[in-house]
Amino acid sequence: MQVISGVIRKKVVPMKAQIKGIGHALPDRIMTNEELETMVDTSTEWIIERTGILERRIAGVDTAASDLSYEAALMALERSGMQAKDLDLIIVGTSTPDMLFPSTACIVQDRLGARNVPAFDLEAGCTGFVYSLVVAEKFLLSPEYNNILVVGVDICSRIIDYSDRNTCVLFGDGAGAAILGKGSGDTGILGTYLGADGSGGQFLCMPGGGSARPASHESVEQGLHCIKMDGSEIFRFATRITVDISEKLLGAAGYKYEDVDLFVPHQSNMRIIKSAMRRMKIPEEKTVTSVKQFGNMSAACLPVALSIYEEEGKLQEGDLVLLAAFGAGLSYGGALLRWGRDKDVF
Repeated sequence: MQVISGVIRKKVVPMKAQIKGIGHALPDRIMTNEELETMVDTSTEWIIERTGILERRIAGVDTAASDLSYEAALMALERSGMQAKDLDLIIVGTSTPDMLFPSTACIVQDRLGARNVPAFDLEAGCTGFVYSLVVAEKFLLSPEYNNILVVGVDICSRIIDYSDRNTCVLFGDGAGAAILGKGSGDTGILGTYLGADGSGGQFLCMPGGGSARPASHESVEQGLHCIKMDGSEIFRFATRITVDISEKLLGAAGYKYEDVDLFVPHQSNMRIIKSAMRRMKIPEEKTVTSVKQFGNMSAACLPVALSIYEEEGKLQEGDLVLLAAFGAGLSYGGALLRWGRDKDVF
């Protein structure tokens, strides 16, 4: 309390956006490196050496992005102690929506029974979850929004050319979801950072299917509806930007690398992750490396990792968590948060 000129004023506690609950959904089917050896000119040794990936999950032919999103959302809601009727907004970060329209978020809204709740998709490639998280945080500054469902989902296997060994070995499918709410304690999002470099967009793209190159027999025959990637350019960009994001977030909040309890980088491949670890001097025991089991799940990487780590007891109340991601655009961004949640609702 403060007493000013005889008037008692309550101390204003700044609001922090908190992750109230988190969940994930993964397809049952596992695609191993040995299976890829039968499909494309590659070897298990080459894949492990170049990417560190051992296996990845692949969605069934009848599974859409909305299906995995729905399952992950149900888990997140259960862990938060909330119901769909408590939601004020739904944001789905994805590059592989069920269809161009309606949005996958609207499909998820309907399945959850969250009637009349606004819902939209956000497309930022592999940075989709971070972008969506930051957008949700800004919405929470408004008194109209208290609980927001944020989903990161991609079914990359739908847009992979399995004759291109440089891309087909990298990607897997999955979804992660988080319920963001308002908190008044020390835990929650401490800082965020977003950016993009559109001059590098051609280095990671899917050329076909949009208004520039609509679907046609020719576009399909030319493989324009699959991921095209310049691996060397992406590697150079990723190793630099991951460190830049981390330095900006930690510096702005007054922390150092040694203060970080869990570093969650985008799960692109192990060479990029290890490069960042070396430059930042963050040890392996503090770094998420789920890419080995799941490959690059694009927008789903970070929320799936957080959900599994909390489930396994590797993520504790009060941990300082550093998130960093990059993707098509070229987009990039990150968040710094103190893990935990309180019961205060504004």
